[in-house]
Amino acid sequence: MLALGIDPGTAIVGYGLVRELQDGSLQAVHYGVIRTPAHTPMPERLATIYDELTAIIAAYKPDTAGIEELFFGKNATTGITVAQGRGVILLALQKGNIPISEYKPNMIKQSITGYGGADKHQMQEMMRVMLNLDSIPKPDDAADGLAIAITHLQLAPYRGEL
Repeated sequence: MLALGIDPGTAIVGYGLVRELQDGSLQAVHYGVIRTPAHTPMPERLATIYDELTAIIAAYKPDTAGIEELFFGKNATTGITVAQGRGVILLALQKGNIPISEYKPNMIKQSITGYGGADKHQMQEMMRVMLNLDSIPKPDDAADGLAIAITHLQLAPYRGEL
């Protein structure tokens, strides 16, 4: 089973592809970020996200996907722009016929570290350990994508989504 995990955004979209092997171990297949240049008009940024994610989907053909739910903090404007990026991401996944599950940030942290308030460094270190990587995956958005993919592989069967 190959899962695609996505940390949505508009400036940076983190993604990670994780395969669950027959013995239950996990393997990082590919991870990285989609970047859109600052001061680029939003329609162009959204097109870049869609095009690059569509290319990743075509190249790796994931079986399933997990995406982080939108969390509105103090800045509603940032939340709105992230929501626009998230919408394009959901469209690309749907057009690719990939089943989608959504996870709250604290659920992802709980699944990976056992603590819903884990910090970025703890999450990155757990990605290194869980995926047997030589170094911490960078940038942190890519590590978040991997964490979302792992969370999806761990939780979706219990939620009836795999």
